[in-house]
Parts: sequence; structure tokens; C-alpha cells
Amino acid sequence: MQTIELRDGRTVLVDDTAAADADRPTLVWHHESPHTGVLFEPLRSLAADRGLRLLALTRPGYGAADPLPGRSVADGARDLAQVLDALGIARVAVFGGSGGGPHALAAAALLPDRVAAVATVASPAPFVDTPAWWDGMADDGGLRAAIAGREARLTWAATADFDPSQFVDTDWAALDGDWAALGRDATAAGGSGLQGGADDDVAFVTDWGFPLSAVTVPTVVVHGTRDRVVPVAHGRALAEAVPHATYEERPHDGHIAVLSTVPSLMDRLAAILRG
Repeated sequence: MQTIELRDGRTVLVDDTAAADADRPTLVWHHESPHTGVLFEPLRSLAADRGLRLLALTRPGYGAADPLPGRSVADGARDLAQVLDALGIARVAVFGGSGGGPHALAAAALLPDRVAAVATVASPAPFVDTPAWWDGMADDGGLRAAIAGREARLTWAATADFDPSQFVDTDWAALDGDWAALGRDATAAGGSGLQGGADDDVAFVTDWGFPLSAVTVPTVVVHGTRDRVVPVAHGRALAEAVPHATYEERPHDGHIAVLSTVPSLMDRLAAILRG
């Protein structure tokens, strides 16, 4: 993990799979919520097998990354631009899973000269306090607390327990198989404090800082119809709001199982980068 200091004095952590081979096409993975910032398997091997450089930023408040209370989703794009400058990377494609999805979309919307394409997997849509936004969430306590602000979200997290009903059978199979490291990473992230998760949720239920109509690069939105963490209505809303987005719905997948699409998404993003 590399530490990079930003203009405002904060530090971010960057995991970079191929820093010594800067000529490789570069993908940026936007981590789920919560995360430690480490690029776990199978992300690393999937990128290596394709000759890709893969990097990821630790969002503020997670791990050793300095917190940024009150941050918006758009702030992640501004951090990414500074990291790309520091690493001498001109152009990337971005993708993100779950809570990383909004941040990937922010990069595509706000850095169109740097971002060639974007993909999201199981991403929430911008907040609208209607039954359709909430329907189907097995555990909505964190997001509802976040509406009241950061302190309310932190208070909720101090006593919250994981609800296993959020995951369907195919999710548990994925966590026992190819995506076991994701579960370990999320568990480890809980040991680094509660600030990152609180700030993520507050950002999700407030103004993201950009309209989805500003995402004009090639976009793929993927969602599982059995998702009980971020219900499928969110994926459909994203696909409707992003101009010319390609939408793929996975009928048997829940929130984790849908990550089986990551290899094909890497291929598609890499093809655009390679032109």
C-alpha cells in the first residue's frame, strides 16, 4: 500500500498491482462498503491474467486513510484525480461494487478526460425517500440513521449487528468460494473504526455532487434481481438515468454472487482502453 498526500494535507492509501509496469492499461476498482483498501483475490489475479494494472484508493475514514467528515460522493473523484496525477497516469477505466459504484460513477461524470469507461455492480442509486428506494432492503438501519446525520449514523453503528438474511444462497456460495477474501476484508474493515462506513452512508443519502446525466462515457450497470442489500430497483434506476447505459440483470444473483460478472467487465473495460 502506497501513501499519497493530497493538496488539503490528507493522506490516502493506494494499492497498485503493477506500479513497476506503468505502460499497462489501468483499471481503478472502487471498493465496497466497508473495506480495508487492499486489492484482494480474485481481483489481483484477474487483472494480472489480462495484462492490466489495477489500483484502488482507500476512501477517507477507512483503514489508515484520513477521514473527511461531510464528504460527498463527488469528493472521491477529486481525490482520484490527484492520485492519478501523482502516479503519472493519464487515462483509466473505473468500476465499483456496491458502495464503490457511486464513486465510480462520480469519476466518470467529473473526470471525462481521464476516465474512458465505467461499470457498476450492485450499486445504490441516488437517494429518493420513496418506498421504491427502500423496498426489498433486508437491513436499512444504517441508511435511515444516516439521514439524520453523521453522529446518528455513528451511534447506530456502535450497537448494530450483521443481519445474515441480507445474503441469499448464491451469495453465501460466492463467499465460500471465489469471493471469500471479500468477506474477510469486510470483517477486517470493522476493526479500523466506524467513520468510513458512516461517511459513506451519509454521502449516499445526500446530494452526490453531480447528476447521472453527466456520465457520458460508455457505461455498464449490472445488478442481481435477488439482491437484498441494494435491491434491483436501484440498478434499474441507474440504467434509466445514465445516458446510453447498458444494463444487465442477473436473475439468480444476490449482492455478492453478482460479482461473477467482474471478469467479463474487466475484459470490456480493457477493450475500450486499448481502443
